[in-house]
Amino acid sequence: MFMNEYERTASCITQVTQREPYLTGEGVIVAVLDSGIDYFLPEFRDRGNRTRILAIWDQGATPNEEEGLLPPQGYNMGVLYTREMIDEALSLGREEGQKKVPVFDYSGHGTAVAAVAAGTDSGVAAAADILVVKLGAALPDSFPRTTQLMRGINFCVKLGVELNRPVAINISFGNTYGDHQGNSLLERFIDNASEIGRSVIVVGSGNEGSSNGHTAGVALTEKTVELAVAEYETGLSIQLWKYAQDIMNMTLVSPSGERIIFQLAGNSAAQTVRQRLEDTMLLCYLGEPLPYSMTQEVFVDMIPQNTYVNSGVWRIVLSPVDVVTGEYRFYLPSYAARNRGTVFFLPTPEMTLTIPSTSRRAITVGAYDVSLRSYADFSGRGYVYRYDGGRSDTVGGGQIVADVKPELMAPGVDITVPVPNGGYKKVSGTSFAAPFVTGAAALMMEWGIVRGNDRFLYGERLKALLVKGTQVLPGAPERPNSQAGWGTLCLRNSLPL
Repeated sequence: MFMNEYERTASCITQVTQREPYLTGEGVIVAVLDSGIDYFLPEFRDRGNRTRILAIWDQGATPNEEEGLLPPQGYNMGVLYTREMIDEALSLGREEGQKKVPVFDYSGHGTAVAAVAAGTDSGVAAAADILVVKLGAALPDSFPRTTQLMRGINFCVKLGVELNRPVAINISFGNTYGDHQGNSLLERFIDNASEIGRSVIVVGSGNEGSSNGHTAGVALTEKTVELAVAEYETGLSIQLWKYAQDIMNMTLVSPSGERIIFQLAGNSAAQTVRQRLEDTMLLCYLGEPLPYSMTQEVFVDMIPQNTYVNSGVWRIVLSPVDVVTGEYRFYLPSYAARNRGTVFFLPTPEMTLTIPSTSRRAITVGAYDVSLRSYADFSGRGYVYRYDGGRSDTVGGGQIVADVKPELMAPGVDITVPVPNGGYKKVSGTSFAAPFVTGAAALMMEWGIVRGNDRFLYGERLKALLVKGTQVLPGAPERPNSQAGWGTLCLRNSLPL
């Protein structure tokens, strides 16, 4: 079944897979770090009915040395299932085989992502080897622990080095916690991992673009931020990120008018304050700059003392005391972790990328609707940093673009994917836009590295060629921009054929 043919053609993929140079991804590893995979589906078998999966590392499985169920060498968690073990399981049939290799994908997310990137019939890199890392709890919209993800990335990169093969890594999830400037431990880890071996890391920009969970501004005078908290909210957190040199007071006002005031001075020691407003306990962490970040974090955890957080309009008042920039950014948890009516009244759609798509060296992918040739409003928006015209670092009086996120967009609306145990469904989200780019990166690596046309076609060089080949998205003609980055994926234009 040739699914998503229209999307692959719009991305200029079929133009290089169904005619010269007939790219398939052979010789390249496509690594999917996600919720697992249904390895029994034909999407992950070759024409001889053998598995195309190089290995599955189930980080949540319990090792058993007597049965030969061990973690990857150098790691102390989970179980590594090899290609030989998977083929043996396939030969036994689903019921008995899943006793041999008990890897399941309860949400279907990882299965869908792997199929788009490298499915035998529906994927972009249809002959690439697939490497699967099952991370944490496999529930819809779950996010694994940072350490699990870092170990998974490390494993994939190291295996590529050991096998002397290029690796395209796909990460199709994220959360909203962080300063969104690439400074967290995870983001910097991805930056460093991107420089090891011949690898590229692709991350979806998230689905927070229209969730109304972010607001930002400048508090040179007193500013009031209003937050609607819906009924039946069992818990909620609020993040504030600001520059440490800005001293201001923050007043939290409950729906009935009860209030508490905090002084936010970034040069003071971190502290935690407890204060009850109405029937909600506020656990407030007042942070300080860290060795890898100049920003100050203020984290407010709203804990109901009965069943639910007090619903209604909460107000956050920022009062400048001694400010330099006055810039502030508020974030709520992702849309999937809060009730639909819990939103900022005046949201800011920019800088709604989820983390770790804010990693500077990752390729960050937004989503667009191919049938409408339009930006998908849920797609996480980023930024375009420019040096101002007229300064000494300009060229010809113009502007120099310093940094762009997302770099590009790919199809992410009504994508047809297989589901565990058989059948198909349509899905939308940047989770399914990212694997189009991951698969495209694998094809580029095959053309460049495996076939010897460009031994250095990985990392930032590969990203640059992807950007070079992008096409303008109607409705967003200015390039680059915070919605579409440099434009939409067009693989044919990215290859110097």
